[in-house]
Amino acid sequence: MKTVAFHTLGCKLNFAETSTLGRMLEAEGYQVFRRMDEAVADVYVINTCSVTDQADKECRQIIRRIKRMAPESVVVVTGCYAQLRPQEIAAIEGVNLVLGAAEKFRLPAHLQQIEQSKGRICSCEVDAVKDFHSAYSLHDRTRTFLKVQDGCDYHCSFCTIPQARGKSRSNTINKVLEDARQIAAAGVKEIVLTGVNLGDFGKTDPNLHTHQETLLELMQALETVEGVERFRISSIEPNLLTLDIIRFVAQSPRWMPHFHIPLQSGSNRILGLMRRRYRRELYAEKVQTILEYIPDCAIGVDVIVGFPTETDEDFQQTVDFLQSLPVAYLHVFTYSERANTPALSLKPVVPPAIRHQRNEILRQLSAAKHEAFVKRFAGTVRPVLFEASVKPATQPDQLAMMEGYTDNYIRVQAPYRESWINRIIDWTIE
Repeated sequence: MKTVAFHTLGCKLNFAETSTLGRMLEAEGYQVFRRMDEAVADVYVINTCSVTDQADKECRQIIRRIKRMAPESVVVVTGCYAQLRPQEIAAIEGVNLVLGAAEKFRLPAHLQQIEQSKGRICSCEVDAVKDFHSAYSLHDRTRTFLKVQDGCDYHCSFCTIPQARGKSRSNTINKVLEDARQIAAAGVKEIVLTGVNLGDFGKTDPNLHTHQETLLELMQALETVEGVERFRISSIEPNLLTLDIIRFVAQSPRWMPHFHIPLQSGSNRILGLMRRRYRRELYAEKVQTILEYIPDCAIGVDVIVGFPTETDEDFQQTVDFLQSLPVAYLHVFTYSERANTPALSLKPVVPPAIRHQRNEILRQLSAAKHEAFVKRFAGTVRPVLFEASVKPATQPDQLAMMEGYTDNYIRVQAPYRESWINRIIDWTIE
């Protein structure tokens, strides 16, 4: 039996796709290792990200590590980095196959015909990438990330995702429901919808600019799937988060009170240079509306620091704006130059040291925001879906612990009980 090991970089969408590729190879008779360090394998597949230059560097480091560990192995690189820079990857010593966006889900066929040759590229121009390939993660029974949308028609000035994944396109509601029923049959209790631009769901034909279906219609349809007790939206643009979606989540017992909404900057000047499709006033209005309808809701925020031309005043506007918002946590990213993006032409650039300083300031603000959010619920009882992972005791008098999330995304720990795995338990927040 041939063996294959996977390594995934980047977003939850990539993890969902890696999981699906693994199941495809299992159906072809491969023994699949979910982690690269699990065993020496015949084939290694690296599903890459290219949001930052750090992701690119990590990919190259992993390839070198594989060839030291298993010099005779076949190395396949796919994902966003593979679509954007195929020649660069093919030139790396030890790479056998580079699969672009259109070829990723033809991995089994490529492995059947692969030869031990250096750097063969199977790719195409991203405009030719038009098919939607369903994917979902299925490694633990508790939570699954279900891909329902891919690609993006928003061309933010800092972002390479449209170049890497192509035009916005979606699965159909009927096919999503088929996936959800398969996930439910596997015993999974929570599904997280994921995509590149999830709020743009419904373009089942990427050549058309109209939506054949909507995200709200999908959410309503998913409530008919028996067995899944929780649903979440992974991330949604503020201009695409409609009042109808907010109202629907507010009255639904199965859609969790949790939204993750990218902001990127609290400065309207910077938002304009980023080519974002909203201003800070709209963002504040969305947060206020959510909390009017769902007072216990957790709201997460993406923010980028160090974007070109970001002055001390711009950054302070971001800090002040975030301090004013009753949000639960921040995901803070340091701006990274990406080839072939309009942001590269903006001057002056922010020195790396200042970027990192600003990142640290917002990370500290995030910690304070999250602490305040959790304290709001101290002493209250919330439903927690407990996971299978165990944190072993480190001291003789300690108990092994298990973890889970409340409906509004507070992570809690409890003494390990096997009978609680993949069950929703009412738990008092400390």
